[in-house]
Amino acid sequence: MKIVITDGYTINPGDLDWEAIEALGDTDIYDRTPDDLIIQRCKKADIVLTSKTNFDKKTLDQLPQLKHIGVMATGYNNIDINACHDLNISVSHVRAYSSPTVAQHTFSLLLELCNQVGMHSQSVQKGGWQKSPDFCYWEKPITELYGKTMGLLGFGDIAKQVAAIALAFGMKVLCYRKHPEKGGLEGVHQVNLEKLFKESDVISLHCPLSAETNQIINQKSINQLKNSCYIINTSRGGLINEKDLAQALEEGKIAGAGLDVLSKEPPTSTNPLLKAPNCIITPHNAWASKEARKRLIQQLELNLRGFLEDKPINTVSP
Repeated sequence: MKIVITDGYTINPGDLDWEAIEALGDTDIYDRTPDDLIIQRCKKADIVLTSKTNFDKKTLDQLPQLKHIGVMATGYNNIDINACHDLNISVSHVRAYSSPTVAQHTFSLLLELCNQVGMHSQSVQKGGWQKSPDFCYWEKPITELYGKTMGLLGFGDIAKQVAAIALAFGMKVLCYRKHPEKGGLEGVHQVNLEKLFKESDVISLHCPLSAETNQIINQKSINQLKNSCYIINTSRGGLINEKDLAQALEEGKIAGAGLDVLSKEPPTSTNPLLKAPNCIITPHNAWASKEARKRLIQQLELNLRGFLEDKPINTVSP
């Protein structure tokens, strides 16, 4: 059984191992695979493991030996699922491996916006405290989360962990989800989208990118928010109209934004959010704790064993 890992570096830059995967077949591991090398590297593969490498219909048609794609992530926008179905290529993905880590990062972004710990630490290191006439100072207002309202757009595994943390901070928690019948969490109130935008002090995005959610944060929705509202996005960059958000930050229509994802990654220098005020951006690493990546590899192994034993798990269907 020939296994090819097309872009393994972000999953395992060297602090973990691939032994569990290598035990299942002859394995080639590439840190990254540009589009022009996909077919060359994968043409003899029975199984491909990929994170962000693109497998469209044109590419899949040229890989007649391929039987299974194991997506090393939860999202699978880079895979043409319909083409896989037509070509009898099964697809699996990993789920819930990073929920605690992403929830932690969500609050890291929010707390940085509220407390500006990094900025104040730099101020002290530059001598600001030594020069202060008082025992304390702050360069930007500090915001208390207690009693504020957290609005969660989407309510899957990650959002539920964010909700639990928000409740521990003494926040009120609202959520909007496409299918409210799936159930909620004690202390979390399901509301419509208009109420979520109107009443929230923090909007945290935790929904998949789809035709319905594409650029759901835009000028119209931002105009419904409080001027004191923060927007946090650890989900998908395409959920936000970046030009509209940058303009809102420039005009003070919202208090700030904490983003781990952008519409194009890596971003170009022309992305308006790179220079927007009160905007914190991290390089799509909310998921990337060592613990989460270890769980990801463990789940990959289980998915592959399920495929090899004809007992598929975590499959993706059109």
